[in-house]
Amino acid sequence: MVKVVTETVIEAPISQVAAYAANPDNAPQWYSNISSAEWKTPKPLQIGSQIAFKAEFLGRSLSYTYEIVELIPEKKLVMRTAQGPFPMETTYTWSAIDDHHTRMVLQNKGEPAGFSKLFSPFMGPMMKKENKKDLAKIRAILESNRP
Repeated sequence: MVKVVTETVIEAPISQVAAYAANPDNAPQWYSNISSAEWKTPKPLQIGSQIAFKAEFLGRSLSYTYEIVELIPEKKLVMRTAQGPFPMETTYTWSAIDDHHTRMVLQNKGEPAGFSKLFSPFMGPMMKKENKKDLAKIRAILESNRP
């Protein structure tokens, strides 16, 4: 089992942070490894929504579909892959520090299988490094869009 938790504080209201982060259309802008996100079910985002992502990790191209399994607006979003070489669950949680600062926590956990299993001892630290970069990028995007 690989489990990685990273967090950041973003100088923006929780409504803005959660709306941006929870919108799959924005994922390619702030996730360095994600090149595209395609809705497989109709918008808006809701429990049962499915989004297909294309990404690169460990020099390999990955295609996977996440399904939204929990959604509490401005609090929590949980999505899970149903298939693929690395079944994964990603959780975003948001908490307001005050009216202008939001703590965002990004957690990934999964059970590597097949080819990925060979790399499982290295995956946690590599994912943590990537997640830190991604959270820094979403923070920069949201803080540059302040009024």
